[in-house]
Amino acid sequence: MTSIIDLAAILITISALFAYINHRFIGLPTTIGVMIIAMLSSLLLVLIGLLGFTDVHVHATALLSGVDFNQTLMHGMLSFLLFAGALHVNLNDLREQKWVILSLATVGVCLSTFVVGTAAYYLLALFNCHLPYLYCLLFGALISPTDPIAVMATVKRLGVSKDLETTIAGESLFNDGVGVVIFTVLLLLLQSEAELTVAHIGLVFLEEAVGGILFGLVLGAIGYYLINTIDNFKVEVLITLALVMGGYGLAMALHTSGPIAVVVAGLITGNVLRQHAMSEQTRESVDQFWELIDEILNVILFALIGLEMLIIPFDVQWLVAGLLLIAVVLISRFLCVGLPIQLIRLKTSLSPHIVKILVWGGLRGGISVALALSLPVGEFRDLVLFLTYVIVVFSIVVQGLTLGPFIKKLTS
Repeated sequence: MTSIIDLAAILITISALFAYINHRFIGLPTTIGVMIIAMLSSLLLVLIGLLGFTDVHVHATALLSGVDFNQTLMHGMLSFLLFAGALHVNLNDLREQKWVILSLATVGVCLSTFVVGTAAYYLLALFNCHLPYLYCLLFGALISPTDPIAVMATVKRLGVSKDLETTIAGESLFNDGVGVVIFTVLLLLLQSEAELTVAHIGLVFLEEAVGGILFGLVLGAIGYYLINTIDNFKVEVLITLALVMGGYGLAMALHTSGPIAVVVAGLITGNVLRQHAMSEQTRESVDQFWELIDEILNVILFALIGLEMLIIPFDVQWLVAGLLLIAVVLISRFLCVGLPIQLIRLKTSLSPHIVKILVWGGLRGGISVALALSLPVGEFRDLVLFLTYVIVVFSIVVQGLTLGPFIKKLTS
């Protein structure tokens, strides 16, 4: 049996090797290149297994089966990645784009959940894949939010306007939290034997979303007090680490949204603490530390997504349905982004290409896969997981690689 330390050592070694190969010989964006190499490695292992070398395939599959992707991401990596992303978002810029971000992260995600879930229900029925409507809504909830991990990695290397960058970053940071809340409520409906009332569902939503915001403010206040009373960059970096790890864990224990709490704490740390509580040396140390954490975890996460191909169940009908659902998700994204944007344009001027860029830049990533893996074990889960994986791979590889040229063509 592989220990956690051995498993972490193997994953980090594999990730470092794939990152080196990509940087030395391929030259793709690091996360996308690592994921593609990991997928090709998975296919090679499958081929080796088919050729009769079953030991290699079995050992590799057993190793990956020991990785609890949902636990690793949702209760491990996610808090670090969200905090690192929020750390560099300017609150003044965010305030200027608040209505766009708020509408996309709430109304947009809720509407997309319903549109994608309903379309998936009828489309899958054509392939004799009878997925219950509630599972289809769960699929809509987990696939609707754009993944901050995937999006932020792409946005950092693009020369988009400051307003557009803030909108993309802000939406991706907040809508994953809203998506997780909606998914949690729907999963509660699925697992609850008693009939849930609208009031109970509303209370859960408030506890998760509003509770997450309030708890994030508390974390930010605690961090401000602690860092403002000392001047030692090593201790201050350690305090930011404690805010993320301890804060996320405590938020989950209090049944509030850990992702939303960490994003709020990150925004406060990156704006208020940076300006009023940190020395220049501390600012540099905090930035360098979290940039390094962000880069390392991104590489490991995308390597895991690629390697997960080894243990994802396969069915030809599911593949065809998944390819069709890619179009459904993109159309839904267009509707759920376009409608709020058009309403906001009645009062505010926005970038002429904002809808197109937000639609094609709406990448899905590890959060969607992790949520799919959290569903109850069974055939329904396998189908949702496979469909999610197809859309995530298309999103990261196709949309991720073409987003830069697409934006350059629109803005040239």
